[in-house]
Amino acid sequence: MKLKPEDLEKISERMKASTTLRDGKGRAKITVHMGTCGIASGAREIMKAFMKQIEDGNIKDVIFTTSGCAGLCSHEPMATVELAGEAPVKYVKLTDEKVAKIFQEHVMGGKAVPEFALGKGSERIG
Repeated sequence: MKLKPEDLEKISERMKASTTLRDGKGRAKITVHMGTCGIASGAREIMKAFMKQIEDGNIKDVIFTTSGCAGLCSHEPMATVELAGEAPVKYVKLTDEKVAKIFQEHVMGGKAVPEFALGKGSERIG
C-alpha cells in the first residue's frame, strides 16, 4: 500500500495532537532536548535543574519529557516550554540560573522570557 499526501497529512496531525497539551493533563509541558550535541553541551544538568524546580515546588501539573536533537546544535543546551493553548517557546544556551527564571516566569507565571528564547512557535523572537 502506497501512502498518498493526504495520508501523510493525517499522520502528521495525529502526531501533533499526541504531543500537545490536552485539557486536564497539565498546565505546561517542558521538553529538554537530549541529542548528542545537547548532552555534550550540558543538557543533563539542565534536565536536573528543571526536575529540581518541579520537585522542590511539589508541582503536579507540569509534564516533563526529553527529546532527541532539535537540529540547532550551536544553541544547546535547549528546552521547549509549551503552555496549554499557546505556541511552544524554544529556550537556548541554558544554565541553571536561566532554568530557574524560565520556570518561575513562564511555566508558573505564564509569561515567556524573551531574552533566553530563540523563538515562539515558528516565529523568531528578538
